[in-house]
Amino acid sequence: MFLEFNIITPLVDTLSQNNDLFPKEMRMPTSNDLKRGFLFLLDGDPYTVLDTAVQTPSARGGATLVKIKAKNIRTKQLLQKTYKAGDRVDVPNFEVIPCQYLYHENQENYIFMNTDTYEQISIPGEDIAYELQFLREGDNLRVMLHDGNPIGLEIANTVTLRVVECEPAVKGDTVTNTTKSAKLETGLEVQVPLFIEQDTLLIIDTREARYIKRA
Repeated sequence: MFLEFNIITPLVDTLSQNNDLFPKEMRMPTSNDLKRGFLFLLDGDPYTVLDTAVQTPSARGGATLVKIKAKNIRTKQLLQKTYKAGDRVDVPNFEVIPCQYLYHENQENYIFMNTDTYEQISIPGEDIAYELQFLREGDNLRVMLHDGNPIGLEIANTVTLRVVECEPAVKGDTVTNTTKSAKLETGLEVQVPLFIEQDTLLIIDTREARYIKRA
């Protein structure tokens, strides 16, 4: 069971925040609203803001600049861009639906079921390659739709996965910083402490694909 959802793409909360920022009669967000987690549209693609920095002018009459680091939700590519304060930005038309991961078709297309309507949704594996490292058949998650088309997944900050392959544990070694590689049930490989054994359940941080602790 998921513990909490990914802060990099907090779609439900952010959509609510986006809407609360602007009255219904004037939905005109600007670069001043580009905070971490804010969703915006650029060149037809949806992005989520990862980090922002405001640069104040050093000379009289200079423009305040808003520098952002953002991630393209569709392609996963990172973007660095600078806006002038007050520049208008567009907000994407997003929908987020609860789904369950069912199965894959030759590891090319992955099938998810809308748990509200039972409708099945197919997403190419190349579009969700990162998220698939943390998913097992039957897991619950959220599918992101942009203009009605699936573009990605919203996964939990942490998941629990089983070790299927690793070197034998070193007994008594519970404090050293030395690590070894462990392969998890989804195929993901992470660095773990030497005392970790095969079949151990681990809590994994999906934002950095790293071991946190034993479950």
